[in-house]
Amino acid sequence: MDQAGIIRDLLAWLEGNLDQPLSLDNVAAKAGYSKWHLQRMFKDVTGEAIGAYIRARRLGKSAVALRLTARPILDIALQYRFDSQQTFTRAFKKQFAQTPAFYRRSPEWNAYGMHPPLRLDNAPLPKHAFITLPATPLVGVTQSYTCSLEEISDFRTQMRIQFWRQFLGTTPSIPPVLYGLNATRPSLEKDDEQEVLYTTAVAAETANGHLLNAQPVTLEGGEYVIFTYEGLASGLQEFILMLYGTCMPTLNLIRRSGPDIERFYVKNTSRDLDQEPPTHIRGEYLIPIRR
Repeated sequence: MDQAGIIRDLLAWLEGNLDQPLSLDNVAAKAGYSKWHLQRMFKDVTGEAIGAYIRARRLGKSAVALRLTARPILDIALQYRFDSQQTFTRAFKKQFAQTPAFYRRSPEWNAYGMHPPLRLDNAPLPKHAFITLPATPLVGVTQSYTCSLEEISDFRTQMRIQFWRQFLGTTPSIPPVLYGLNATRPSLEKDDEQEVLYTTAVAAETANGHLLNAQPVTLEGGEYVIFTYEGLASGLQEFILMLYGTCMPTLNLIRRSGPDIERFYVKNTSRDLDQEPPTHIRGEYLIPIRR
């Protein structure tokens, strides 16, 4: 395997083990090289020092935990291998230009300081555009669930399917455009979990009267960055994680308050009530921003 392939595999392993001990000796043993050779190879391939990269990614993971959970700051610091809250605060402030406590309390989420995971595949990032939406009347149902950050991908995929089945369970035909409004906040009951509020909705003028328990909902107006997705339904959540983990920091955007918007375009609006959810979907993902 060439050097780029070796480092690509190592990066994937590092990303899944940032909360584990990652001394240079441990990482070198995993890669199967001496630590001196690994350091040189990592720098040659990525342009970054391996120790600095691991630290930056750990701080990025801790930033997500600060925003999406109510875990004590010390617990987050220890989880990502900082030996004290003071050490963590100094490192965090150096990377994000604000303390962990201020970062958690801020009403907006600034992507500044977030170091995206390195990508060596040269695949282009999803195309984006900036749009301003008017406030739009919808009808829908809001439901919620809680999960840990580590469970986010599995839970969101399962819940999305479950909520849409319930919402569209008795309608004879599916509207051509479906909206999913996605809001996240720390759980009030468990400090290591987040609560996800998910609203299944359609435009008010396309509602056919058969939607279960539908109530008026307003799609918030304002500026959004919009990304297009077309592919496997099972890949949508990983796409969303890439938007937040890579695209938002790369574009250096500030996420303002308000739910994310999923906008799905339905290819076949006639339906068989017993059919399985589509395996292939086409739609857009909109994140509220301030520039």
